[in-house]
Amino acid sequence: MHLLVFGLGYTASRLALRLRAAGWQVTATSRSGSAGTLALGSPAVSAAIGTATHILSSVPPVDGGDPVLIRHGAALAAAPARWVGYLSSTGVYGDTGGAWVDETAALSGRRTDRIAADRAWQELRPDVHIFRLPGIYGPGRSALDQVRAGTAHRVDVPNQRFSRVHVDDIGSAIITSCAGAPPGIYNLADDEPAAGRHVTEYAADLLDLVYPPLIGPDDPSLSPMARGFYTESRVVSAGKAARVLGFRPAYPNFRAGLRACG
Repeated sequence: MHLLVFGLGYTASRLALRLRAAGWQVTATSRSGSAGTLALGSPAVSAAIGTATHILSSVPPVDGGDPVLIRHGAALAAAPARWVGYLSSTGVYGDTGGAWVDETAALSGRRTDRIAADRAWQELRPDVHIFRLPGIYGPGRSALDQVRAGTAHRVDVPNQRFSRVHVDDIGSAIITSCAGAPPGIYNLADDEPAAGRHVTEYAADLLDLVYPPLIGPDDPSLSPMARGFYTESRVVSAGKAARVLGFRPAYPNFRAGLRACG
């Protein structure tokens, strides 16, 4: 088995470690081709597209376009790989006012770049597996790390809930999908959407540290991106992944996930 992965970010890096441990060959790309990766747009990537059995892109859109499809779209459309996947975002659903969404929901909202990239991968070829992901956390990138570093925010937004997913549950779903699951769009999320402040408070409890101060969603300490985040509320159903992939999160809620990150 040979995985070509575009972009070794947090999620793809942990997946690559698991696959290499299982005997897979993993080839990765980066913008510059540094640290043992292939440079995006290089002939070496084109060659790898022709030999990989599995191809995954975890590269987000940049300046309104998908850099992987811009450079390699035609080759990917014709690639002989038996499996092709793309990591998208549940941000494509926009604000639902706290209502549940599944894969049949219309795409809307402020993340027009994400929506365009999601649609472009759907149109690339009929056998693409698209995973729409909510807030991703795990070892080294969780509320525990933010509380320890003093960078955690406890934002008071009444009735706001969001879905999240542990990074290794994403990896498990992708590995199952690679074994021959039907192509299509899959939401991946844990079983318990929750307000961000509750996650921060639980992390502080685990560390026996004082809660960060409670602030409003317009507080100047928040970045513009964070303030935009708190204008939306949605909860994501992973029912299709459960039915088709047998997806059962090892970390079904943030409490189980954070205890494992400790």
